[in-house]
Amino acid sequence: MKKINNKLIIRETTEKDVPQIFNLIRELAEYEKLSDSVTADEELLKKSLFGQDKYAYVVFAEYEGRIAGQALYFFNFSTFKGKPGIYLEDLYVRPEFRKNGIGKALLNYLIELARQKNCGRVEWVVLDWNQSAIDFYKGMGAEPMNDWIVFRLSENSFTESQ
Repeated sequence: MKKINNKLIIRETTEKDVPQIFNLIRELAEYEKLSDSVTADEELLKKSLFGQDKYAYVVFAEYEGRIAGQALYFFNFSTFKGKPGIYLEDLYVRPEFRKNGIGKALLNYLIELARQKNCGRVEWVVLDWNQSAIDFYKGMGAEPMNDWIVFRLSENSFTESQ
């Protein structure tokens, strides 16, 4: 747990937090107009976040004792840097808590974790229409990687090599 100020703490989540993690994921999906894309459920999250094979991590921001937001991340690896990195899958702050430094505190938490783990970078993607997020990230010193195109191969497209 990291106390940011008298009102805000950042803490690692536990298995009992899975329902709240899932609620925040659904809220983010609704905000991003992607609710139909959510196929996860609490049991799958519990297994993926707290099972034998732990694939990702979540930290909560609690503001005045209430869950205000979360960052869901995992470690990746840069062959060019020869170091691990942190990939921020989701950074979400509930609308009523925005403008209280919560997003910045969550991102700073991950930056500090990256320093501790000797990571070469922290990366994420942002929807091109989300100008407030783009402005926020640029204000934190992040640079858009406009030379790169994100590709995705979803599980319904997985096929055996031919």
